[in-house]
Amino acid sequence: MHNKHLWIAVGLTVALMALVFVAGWMVGRPSKHEAPVEVATTPVDARAVFVPGAGQIDAIRRGVPIDQEGHPPPMAHVENADLKRVRAYPMQPPTIPHAIDGYQIDKNSNRCMLCHARANAATFQAPPVSVTHYMDRDDQFLATISPRRYFCNQCHVVQTDAPVLVANQFRDIDSVLSTPPTAKE
Repeated sequence: MHNKHLWIAVGLTVALMALVFVAGWMVGRPSKHEAPVEVATTPVDARAVFVPGAGQIDAIRRGVPIDQEGHPPPMAHVENADLKRVRAYPMQPPTIPHAIDGYQIDKNSNRCMLCHARANAATFQAPPVSVTHYMDRDDQFLATISPRRYFCNQCHVVQTDAPVLVANQFRDIDSVLSTPPTAKE
């Protein structure tokens, strides 16, 4: 009997919640007399390159009007040529020049380290991971790969044949220094 007021409050709250749910359900249902909303059945091609200032609201939509659905771009194919790419910006982690489908990288195993560990790199003719991957946060060298650098896909991605979405004029320092200076007129 001590909790009589509590039980009354809980009962009224549950009844009010049920009433609000039923009211929302009834209001949200489409009427039998309403005409169905027409939706574009043919998606617009979303592979268009975004041109700034072309009257688009959202650059992510790639030229597809806001009231239409766009085709997703085709899935990019992983390049498996084992050719290293030039980096696009300073300190960029190198991309992976081969397929890694089925590689196990979890807390118990790291398939990448079979070939890229410093001890095995020469045997597999693979580039060894940087010495920075063997350093802890205090710059002390460890015997094994640092837990901070253990999950390779945090920074490294496979190379694909995907088109470049944003123009990039980055030039590495070697190409800048090798270009003769232009004469000012």
